[in-house]
Amino acid sequence: MKFRSVFKNLGWKLLSLVLACGLWLAIVGEPEMASSISVPIEYINIPEDYEISSDIPERVHLEVQGPSIRLRQMNLSGTAVVLDLASISKSGERTFTIDQRNMRLPSGVRLVRAVPSQLRVRFDRRASREVPVQIRFAGAPPEGYRVARAEAHPGTLKVVGPEGRLRRVDFAETDAVDLATVLSTSEFHVHAFVDDPHVRFEGSPRVTVKVIVERIFQSKEQLPRGKKTVRD
Repeated sequence: MKFRSVFKNLGWKLLSLVLACGLWLAIVGEPEMASSISVPIEYINIPEDYEISSDIPERVHLEVQGPSIRLRQMNLSGTAVVLDLASISKSGERTFTIDQRNMRLPSGVRLVRAVPSQLRVRFDRRASREVPVQIRFAGAPPEGYRVARAEAHPGTLKVVGPEGRLRRVDFAETDAVDLATVLSTSEFHVHAFVDDPHVRFEGSPRVTVKVIVERIFQSKEQLPRGKKTVRD
């Protein structure tokens, strides 16, 4: 019975063997080629209380060698450099060397070099704080008018980011408010901005800016009835 089972579906087995041998010969017979590709950097297992606080490249340039069919597969497979950050437990700099252990390459493909070959990354504890909102104006009010009062609501916003970079953020600035046509009281709904790409708003960055513009009177004759001049 065992002897008969060997010959069961013998045709299909022989065909599979021929195809496997053909594929092996096709790969082995392929000439060695070199290729250069740019791949993204992926970070995994980032500790919950820490953040990257340094500027780092988004992609790495790889020079690889291998059979041409494998190199074509690599270009289509979404290869990436993967850095495991599970060991990060304190603030400071860590250097990561990029080699074949940081990526999944097709069989037969080897890494010649990576540019850059190392990444030095700084980590800081995540922190948050409230910062005041500073109003930015575009130009001046119409001639003969001045800004009597300007307020932002809310007056502060909560920002989050690496502790070291957060300490250097003094305020959040609004988008420019154009005063060219404001003659009395106006409200503007604008976004606030923090000038550090590693720092972000915890909630919505939208604020309402209320601007009160008044006319400038040069003499008593220009004053409205019942209005008095104010001496400095």
